[in-house]
Amino acid sequence: MSDDDIPLGHADDAVPRWYVIQCKGGESFRAAEHLGNQDYEVFHPVLQVQKKRRGKLEWVSEPLFPHYLFIRLDRLDSNWRPIRSTRGVLRLVTFGVDLPVPVSDALVETLRCHGSPDAEDAANIYFRAGEMVEITEGPFKDLQAVFSSHKGEERAIVLLNMLHKQQRLEMPVAQLRRRD
Repeated sequence: MSDDDIPLGHADDAVPRWYVIQCKGGESFRAAEHLGNQDYEVFHPVLQVQKKRRGKLEWVSEPLFPHYLFIRLDRLDSNWRPIRSTRGVLRLVTFGVDLPVPVSDALVETLRCHGSPDAEDAANIYFRAGEMVEITEGPFKDLQAVFSSHKGEERAIVLLNMLHKQQRLEMPVAQLRRRD
């Protein structure tokens, strides 16, 4: 897509709209940073999730939409040319006739308002109530249980079948693994 491909002359061409950028694999954070450095308005929704690394749970930021981010541009005053050559950017998402199609402002606003879960909601992204988990350490190692709830940031309640009855067991979240 070139600047010549962007039709001009419509009344709403001067109104900034949100568009979607496809990023190179694993480079959405880099693309967002470099576009921001060029004074583009960028929205890169991320989630805080817990991942197990070296046996410990750590909070990490992950893109809500891997490989994609939003950019706000108008068709008259915005300089579209540098976007393609920005580090991390693959292309502007187009449909049909190779023209970028704007995304609803309401959609982006909804993502902005509801896209940052608080710590308790973020913790539940890792394990959800009713989900099957496997115990990875301790006296119950290799047994399967049902995840019940979080108890603080580092502890969890699981339901373990013992003696033909579900027993509540409190244990470190780090000793649990999602069962595939």
